[in-house]
Amino acid sequence: MLQSSPRLRPRRQTASAVGAVALIALGAAPAVADDGSSAAMTLGKIAPIDGVKPGSTFDAPVTFTNTGTAAANKVWLSYTVTRGLSHTELPSNCIGYEIPSFDEAPSKSVAVCKFDQTVKPGTVYAAEKALTLKALGHALYDRLRVTVETSEPSPGDNASEPVRGTGPAVKLVEQPGATPAGPRDDPHPDWDAADMKVTADNTADFEVAGARAKGAVGDTVPLSVKFTDAGPGWVLRDGDVSVTKVRIKMPAGTTVTKAHGFCDKVATGTYECGTSESWVDEGKGETYTFNLRIDKAVPGAKGSVALAGESRPFDKNTANDTASITLSLTGSGGSTTAGPGSTSGSATPTSTAHDTTDRSNSPTADGDLASTGSGATLSIAGAAAAAVAAGTGAVLVARRRATRR
Repeated sequence: MLQSSPRLRPRRQTASAVGAVALIALGAAPAVADDGSSAAMTLGKIAPIDGVKPGSTFDAPVTFTNTGTAAANKVWLSYTVTRGLSHTELPSNCIGYEIPSFDEAPSKSVAVCKFDQTVKPGTVYAAEKALTLKALGHALYDRLRVTVETSEPSPGDNASEPVRGTGPAVKLVEQPGATPAGPRDDPHPDWDAADMKVTADNTADFEVAGARAKGAVGDTVPLSVKFTDAGPGWVLRDGDVSVTKVRIKMPAGTTVTKAHGFCDKVATGTYECGTSESWVDEGKGETYTFNLRIDKAVPGAKGSVALAGESRPFDKNTANDTASITLSLTGSGGSTTAGPGSTSGSATPTSTAHDTTDRSNSPTADGDLASTGSGATLSIAGAAAAAVAAGTGAVLVARRRATRR
């Protein structure tokens, strides 16, 4: 699931990827009585759940109304949670299964409970005992989806083998004091679904690591920059957006000949990189790889890596939000190193001559104009003239162009 920019690809609208997550039997017609009346299921309002403690349990109370004109003789309630949450012991009239991450959707756990009893029209119902959920150690921004329907849902091809619950069976009970939900005007009266956020009292530490490149003027060298969610929480964003963005500025005197597929050039020598999905698991992240050509030696050249993009109120540690890129130049007779916080091996590089062809408009290997060369250098003709004037002579050394991978 790769992306070509900091923006995520549009999500494919398959039966498995839409919110029902394969819990809804698409195309199933509602039960219709001989007189034309039918049952219709409508969920009551479910409030977001905030401030749960990792490791704790909490209830998921759900009510629904048969807003149709006929009774239903069976009803299924489904509870789908993202990976920071889990189901506790399930009643014996419920089954549980897992849906792995696929089609740009994170992994989920599903519990489906069957109630083999009459559900009268105009009446509000709830399970006699609310389903209990647990916030795991990596819970942070999670989702709970509840579905009520009159047709048995299918787990789908990607789901694990369903496992039946072992707890005491529960039944639906009428809620005489509750206000019935109003009828809905939609194409699927036989089912209804609602999504709510579950926010845990937890943190996630986003960090970036710097990089070090080494080579001689004229070399093309690999460069890798890493972004990691050090946890403990995982992070799920709303919508098809990158979890974060990483801004990478290359050292002066270099040119990116090939950029990572998740990265866009935003300025000369500067790239902004996104993530492959709208979530990141704890301990996971992205590695951005580049091919970097060393065009010329620029004393004191600096490169940097920094987190950017969406706000991160969950990240309390800002010390690792930035890092440096260090470039070590090698050559006959000595070396020079430049980068944030580093000390050059010598004030200037050894007397390695190189051409000064302007490559600012030369396309990179992937079509990006990414020249990052800067700083004043003497032209070959100027250098030769100065050398003759000084009576010292000069030896011009052709630039090596071998590509290192």
